[in-house]
Amino acid sequence: MQEKIWLSPPHMSGEEQKYIQLAFDENYIAPAGSNLIGFEKELGEYLGIPHVLALTSGTAAIHLALITLGIKAGDEVLAPSFTFAACVNPIVYQGAIPIFVDSDSESWNMSPELLEKAIVDRIGKGKKPKAIIVVHLYGMPAKMKPIREIADKYEIPIIEDAAEALGSEYQDQRCGTLGDISIISFNGNKIITSSGGGALISRNREWIQKARFLATQAKDDFPYYHHTHIGYNYRMSNVVAGIGRGQLEVIENRVKKRRANFDFYLSQLGKFEGISFLRQRPRAYSNYWLTTILVDPEKTNGVSGEDIRWALDAENIESRHLWKPMHMQPVFEKSPAYVDGTSEKLFNIGLCLPSGSSLIDEQKERVVSTIVKTLNG
Repeated sequence: MQEKIWLSPPHMSGEEQKYIQLAFDENYIAPAGSNLIGFEKELGEYLGIPHVLALTSGTAAIHLALITLGIKAGDEVLAPSFTFAACVNPIVYQGAIPIFVDSDSESWNMSPELLEKAIVDRIGKGKKPKAIIVVHLYGMPAKMKPIREIADKYEIPIIEDAAEALGSEYQDQRCGTLGDISIISFNGNKIITSSGGGALISRNREWIQKARFLATQAKDDFPYYHHTHIGYNYRMSNVVAGIGRGQLEVIENRVKKRRANFDFYLSQLGKFEGISFLRQRPRAYSNYWLTTILVDPEKTNGVSGEDIRWALDAENIESRHLWKPMHMQPVFEKSPAYVDGTSEKLFNIGLCLPSGSSLIDEQKERVVSTIVKTLNG
């Protein structure tokens, strides 16, 4: 069996060790210390935004964003259907109701047209949504200009889920700075990782201060343990933050490598009838965290994305279906959804290809060779 090719494995730079050692030297093996302070500062400088809170996960960041915006039981929150469950689960943590919105066919992200349709319909039912969660899937920026215009029109705040989009840009502005409050993930498969972790970001200083208070068990400023709010153990570890600092030093290189992966796959597979790629639009710069393809069996002599996935698996190569839409998930089957079939079609014919920044040419050639062989029968 040949060596495993993973979909998106962690890629260490070697710079992480000095920061991990710093945590040990200072004996800050805790959710406090110079790495945590440094990581928040350096991430803020990279994004060009002043207020950053490092947390245990992107999911925790979404949860705190919802709390900060005052989302309570019974409230409705608009969210894309075509996404990972971690984006939506925090809505349920709050006892709120997710309202799903389908994708547009260009960005694969939330459709502005269906978003406004959903808002108007919910208001007509006497239930104005309290927030909109917008995701940049696979590193591809959503259509934020029309989405922002709609959000402002109806005075609904945006939570920007840029978990997969660090290094991407929309109209010359970095993803992670486009929402009223935004989140990033540093999970092991992301473009940079802290082994696990996330961040909450906003230009609103008071919101980040409130989230910081809640993330550290909501301990009031008393000389003893005194609590007037329910808090959470969501603060990032100083050791983990050290890994993040080392990774942040190589973010530009990681984006460059991911984009090179996309260019390679496009050059080798884009010529095949029935194979299409998610591609960046004008003024939308993608980090191409994952390279994704659509496989149309009607144009590939019956070869499906699932056929390709099985062929890759037989060669010890990991690939993955696109996200199964939330409105198709049993756990959310009763949630209202404004869909037109776009995300369901993407799920049925889409595939994520190995896209790690540590991929070497020989590995990419193995992937392409297997796919070409499958397409050629």
